Amino acid sequence: MIENDKHGRESRLVAIPDGLDNERIDAALSRILGFSRAAIVALIEEGAVTKNGKALGKSDRVQAGHYVEVLMPGAKSAPALEPTPVAGLRVVYDDNDVIVIDKPVGIAAHPSPGWKGATVIGAIVAAGYQVATSGAAERQGIVHRLDVGTSGLMVVAKNEESYSDLKQQFRDRTVHKVYHAMVQGHMDPTEGTIDAPIDRHPREDYRFAVVADGKPSITHYTALEFFPSVSLLEIELETGRTHQIRVHFSALRHPLVGDLTYGADHTIAERLNISRPWLHARTLSFRHPGSGETVSFHADYHDDLKASLDILTQATPRN
Repeated sequence: MIENDKHGRESRLVAIPDGLDNERIDAALSRILGFSRAAIVALIEEGAVTKNGKALGKSDRVQAGHYVEVLMPGAKSAPALEPTPVAGLRVVYDDNDVIVIDKPVGIAAHPSPGWKGATVIGAIVAAGYQVATSGAAERQGIVHRLDVGTSGLMVVAKNEESYSDLKQQFRDRTVHKVYHAMVQGHMDPTEGTIDAPIDRHPREDYRFAVVADGKPSITHYTALEFFPSVSLLEIELETGRTHQIRVHFSALRHPLVGDLTYGADHTIAERLNISRPWLHARTLSFRHPGSGETVSFHADYHDDLKASLDILTQATPRN
């Protein structure tokens, strides 16, 4: 049943299906309504989710066959795309179909609610490059993302055909992505595969976690070098979940150096002068949407990562 309140907001009566019996209300509504967990929590915290006239808390459990009333959020305009030049954003490759960039730390892939900083797409547009207009206006040409704190390679589509082709390649998992990461401790075994599902953290909505009913997530790794207290790894992603590398290695109790969100030791980060997760998208290969040929690109470590390696190298005894 759907009604509208005095402000025109839609009030929806939601039935809880058998498959979500005894699930937390925030998780259940996220699945039913297709909203992010964070969006549902925001509705709960403003008292917009009720049962029999009583406001529910985000950790309350629901029962199959029961109904909850949700006052849906009003329509919001998408974050505006603002062309903003970004120092340090390097164009690795450019043609009529794609642009490949080496993303600096501190910028997001595209505008999003709550983000007020610079973006990859805003920087590309500001530099005068054409991008595809498929998808949401604020995500023009964006076919994959890197976290704000991750440096390295991204490809952006410059026309509609390239956008569709690249999106399909990412869905088919044919894009080859190689990252380098510094993790705490020494990996044992020195190479392996992490196959563990990932979804929103059950209690902390700003991060993700390995959870039983999460999305399939597969990470391959090989140790490249060991230093005192840390390991340098080469990582290949078979899937591309949000925070996948960070979550998987944190779950193994080998968090990325500098990744305080996922349990890193701040003293190691301070010793290596790292103020973000030690993670770099080093190699990117895909089938060029225009020529059909496989193209590969490489990005060297950024200065902060190089400096931390210098510190480790100088501290490592040589025989």
